[in-house]
Amino acid sequence: MNSQDTHSKPSPAEALTRMSLSSLQDTLSNRRHSRDFAFARGDFLRNRVMVVGAVFLVLLPLWSVIDWFALPADSTKMALAARLVMFAVLALTLLLAQRSKARLQLARFTAGLLLATPAVFYAVVMSTVTTGQAETVSLAGYSFIPYMLVAMLAIFPFTLVESSVLGGAIILLEAWALYATGVLFSLSGLQAIWLLAALLVIALTSNYFQLALMMRLYREATHDPLTGLLNRGALVQSMEQYALHAPDAGRCLLVMDLDHFKRINDTHGHAFGDDILRHFSGILRRSLRPADLACRYGGEEFVAILMDIDKEAAMAVAEDIRTQTEASILHNYDGQAVRYTVSIGVASLHHDETFQQAAMRADHRLYEAKKSSRNRVVGV
Repeated sequence: MNSQDTHSKPSPAEALTRMSLSSLQDTLSNRRHSRDFAFARGDFLRNRVMVVGAVFLVLLPLWSVIDWFALPADSTKMALAARLVMFAVLALTLLLAQRSKARLQLARFTAGLLLATPAVFYAVVMSTVTTGQAETVSLAGYSFIPYMLVAMLAIFPFTLVESSVLGGAIILLEAWALYATGVLFSLSGLQAIWLLAALLVIALTSNYFQLALMMRLYREATHDPLTGLLNRGALVQSMEQYALHAPDAGRCLLVMDLDHFKRINDTHGHAFGDDILRHFSGILRRSLRPADLACRYGGEEFVAILMDIDKEAAMAVAEDIRTQTEASILHNYDGQAVRYTVSIGVASLHHDETFQQAAMRADHRLYEAKKSSRNRVVGV
């Protein structure tokens, strides 16, 4: 690797194209989302569910008044029963949302449940009235529900796939309701479907910009700008969230320090030192699994947390990182070949200790590696 290659920059057009494609891939689905961002998106989604769910519960009695005036007399009892069920489901949704901290899947489920509850109520209302009455009922007080639900998709940080599935289901529900009333293929029915589709496109656009901006701000706030790894605060927060999600999973901590890094900076310059840091971060990315966490802890010190692993396997991963680092050859700006090494301390995280306590034990092992000969892996 020649360090000069790291400074070659794409043209503005190429950079813009890459950024647009990357943003689209990031917002299309959660496949490219890291574990730490998934936790953050889950908490953001959870907060939105709790706010909107509370608003629904407050408005539910007011909607019951609409039932009284809008529905035929023989349908009010059915609607009241549906409202009571809706109230119970919304209360359950809020309870689940409170317990969905650090649980993205549960947060997504509560968001879907929040949207499905009014949709099911709408389906129940439309199925209890006759064909001749349904259009009047819809116009009187229920035609807003599908439009409200599609517009609500823009409130949540859904991916484009998630919003498309939910929005498509709502449009199919409205198509069924219009078909039941006999107006699906009329001008007003086609206009209703077209308007819902237009609202869905607007919601998808909002999801795209919202999620892309959220991811950009999150990366800037939680990642080291030089290496792209997590910063110290984000690492600790991710560890706390993971501990809540999987308290009994085995975890190991790697504390790594590049040997004689000050000498590298003094001899070859700080710009080349930055190249070394970027190069080592690349080794970490290739060596760790997607579920693992990597962080630039400060200066030339790095920390990695290996999930669902025992100490022997963690020692093997650390030794692989050390070997790759030792075998690396970079060229400085004068074309001279430069090698560098790393010392690593390894510690298992006990169930009854904090991250700081485990980090202190791993740091002691790192000190032993530095004190003895450097370019070593020392564990407990």
